[in-house]
Amino acid sequence: MRDFVLVTDSSCDLTQELAEKFELTVVPLTVDIDGKIYTNYLDGRDIGFKEFYDRSRAKADIKSSCPSPDAFKTAFKEILDSGKDILYLGFSSALSATTQNARIVAEELSEEYPEAKIIVVDSLCASMGEGLFIKYVYDEKQKGKTIEEVAQYAEDIKLNICHWFTVTDLMHLKRGGRISATTAIAGTALNVKPVMHVDNEGRLINVGKARGRKASIQALFDHMKETIENPKEQTIYISHGDCEDEVKEFAKQIKKELGVKEVVINIIGPVIGCHTGAGVIALFFYGTQR
Repeated sequence: MRDFVLVTDSSCDLTQELAEKFELTVVPLTVDIDGKIYTNYLDGRDIGFKEFYDRSRAKADIKSSCPSPDAFKTAFKEILDSGKDILYLGFSSALSATTQNARIVAEELSEEYPEAKIIVVDSLCASMGEGLFIKYVYDEKQKGKTIEEVAQYAEDIKLNICHWFTVTDLMHLKRGGRISATTAIAGTALNVKPVMHVDNEGRLINVGKARGRKASIQALFDHMKETIENPKEQTIYISHGDCEDEVKEFAKQIKKELGVKEVVINIIGPVIGCHTGAGVIALFFYGTQR
């Protein structure tokens, strides 16, 4: 049985340390900030996370771009030339062309490397939801399963990876087309915060609203309590837009009330952050359903 490598993209928002632990090859996305292109590495080597959020707060013009087919081809060929197969776990196709580009390259290289297996899984996840999905898949790989068995496991569990989040700056959601200008302006004036999740098709969906920051964070917790499976056995992921102190308090609440095994916190990278803005808090866990 040939060995295989897990490949993903930098929208997973994992720490560099976790990416190394999970033995990942990570293909980075990029952001354009006021006309200059930066690569979204997990360790922030091209643009620091603090600098990014400072520029976001200063209303810089920021746009994200998915990896090109050439970027995927370079990463994939290096693995295939080493004699290993590839299981790619990609950013939700409802939010980005990233997974589509990976699939195009996988089909091309399958002809060039007919003995190799290249399997692409659309995670239908985003940010550390994608990262948590990868953790579960890595754990399954560690059991000595074949690439086909692990890929099937990934398909089986991806809709159990729950995403709940809230933002402080509604104008970022307006610019991304998630809410209307009228809703953004009215919500800002009334201090209304959206409560959103990623649905079964991998789309960002606004499912509710809360009056004020504290209530919106509580709403995330309330949604988690409704669907979480075996919390005492779970590792919970939380990502944030440069608001670590709030998230640490939130993590304490989760541990105290649900007794979860572990809470992993990381800052959201520029690719996801350019669409959510500073102050976003996102909660990810394994549930009965999304």
